[in-house]
Amino acid sequence: MVFAKSSPHKTTCWPGSLVLSKLPDKIVMASGNAGKLREIARILGDLNINIVPQSDFGVEDADETGTTFVENALIKARHAVAATGLPAIADDSGLAVDALGGRPGVYSSRYSGPDATDQTNIDKLLAELDGVPDAERAAAFHCVSCLVMPGVQEPIVAQGEWRGSILKAKRGDGGFGYDPVFFDAETGKTAAELGDEEKNARSHRGQALKELARQLHAL
Repeated sequence: MVFAKSSPHKTTCWPGSLVLSKLPDKIVMASGNAGKLREIARILGDLNINIVPQSDFGVEDADETGTTFVENALIKARHAVAATGLPAIADDSGLAVDALGGRPGVYSSRYSGPDATDQTNIDKLLAELDGVPDAERAAAFHCVSCLVMPGVQEPIVAQGEWRGSILKAKRGDGGFGYDPVFFDAETGKTAAELGDEEKNARSHRGQALKELARQLHAL
């Protein structure tokens, strides 16, 4: 998938054929990532839907075998639907660094190997960018969020993008993943230095989930 680079915030949606008479009472969140779950719960809180993590049903994470964020989000959501019989929301997100040809991309969470941690991923990223000047460290977070309903072929899919750049050292204690080295020029802060509301208003996940929520409200 090709992502535009002209704006620090971009939201795209793919309308499906999903038509509901009312919103479901319960939706499974197809993720075991605690940071993602907290952000998603905050952003979708006004939908008055009980969003339950898949771990409550004993569902393991799906194998992310897709080559795009869209493919991986749908793999995870369909896996949760098949395991629980309930509607499922999933997202797939990652960091794309221009100087690295778009890496780490869909491999962001496991960039430094199968036992990757946030710190080892950041260490690898900064090592690969060693010597790259500030003007050439542009990057973007991408997120695709989707809702899959049991027995319905077409999902609802929304995309968000957050452009910034990669610092040479960590700043801030909040967030997760690559947040401490992702610098947002408009605020002059890293993603890890932003408060929850400020981050949700700007972030790739915030943009995608708000678009998904808008589409759910419109059903």
